[in-house]
Amino acid sequence: MLSPHEFATLMLVKDATEQLEVDRADLDVLLSRRLVSLEHASSGQALPRLTHEGHSFLKAAGRIH
Repeated sequence: MLSPHEFATLMLVKDATEQLEVDRADLDVLLSRRLVSLEHASSGQALPRLTHEGHSFLKAAGRIH
């Protein structure tokens, strides 16, 4: 089960198009549960992105269609 902060972070990651400022502890939980992954941009920054599991989780929660 995700905390409200972790769930909110997951939704922010879904909508992010550029670098996103998120709580590292929340991001670590999402990474460990394989709901997000880190994508390395050409600028060298690691950007969080939804995984297939993260997308499925949000879909099951009714947050995306």
